[in-house]
Amino acid sequence: MNATATDWLRAAPDGVALLVAAAPRASRTEIAGVADGRLRIRVAAPPVEGAANVELVRFLAAVLGVSKSAVAVTAGATGRRKTVLVRGVTPAAVRGLLPGQLAFGAARR
Repeated sequence: MNATATDWLRAAPDGVALLVAAAPRASRTEIAGVADGRLRIRVAAPPVEGAANVELVRFLAAVLGVSKSAVAVTAGATGRRKTVLVRGVTPAAVRGLLPGQLAFGAARR
C-alpha cells in the first residue's frame, strides 16, 4: 500500500480514529509509513506495563498539536494493532499535518 492512502484515518464523533500498527522497542519514536491499511509507528518504549502506549499517546499528541488527554488507545492496548482516538482534530487536519512525516518514514524503509 502506498504512503498516501488514508485507510488508517477515519472520522469519529469528536475527532478522528487512527488505525495504528505499533512497533515497540525502536531506537526512536517515529512514523514509518503506511502498511496493510494502518499507520506504522515505531515506538521507543518497551511493551511493558503500558509504556509503549504512553509513548504512542505522547508522540501523537505532539505531532497533531493536541493535549495528551485528547489522545486515547481505544482498542488493542495489549497488541501491536491499535485504534487510537484523537479528539479535537479533523481528518483534513491530520492529512495536512502528516504528509511530511509519511514521506520521511516511507523513505527510511
